[in-house]
Amino acid sequence: MDNTSKHIKFFTGSLIEIQRLQLDLDDKEIPSLVKNNFESGLRSGFYGGSPSQVQLFIYQEDFDKAKPILESFKKEMGI
Repeated sequence: MDNTSKHIKFFTGSLIEIQRLQLDLDDKEIPSLVKNNFESGLRSGFYGGSPSQVQLFIYQEDFDKAKPILESFKKEMGI
């Protein structure tokens, strides 16, 4: 990745779903980033976000490689 690489939102779901999807992406060496406002809010002492609205981001240039992984994940999870 270079300095112009951008993250895009790839999936939103529960922390457990996000962690499972991250494992699938890691198997294909696709880096990801998790944004969890609920957990961040709790750690800061205030409420923020929802526990079922954790966001997973990937690099924009990895989208085509990651899309089949997401489709397979959704089918397996019944989403």
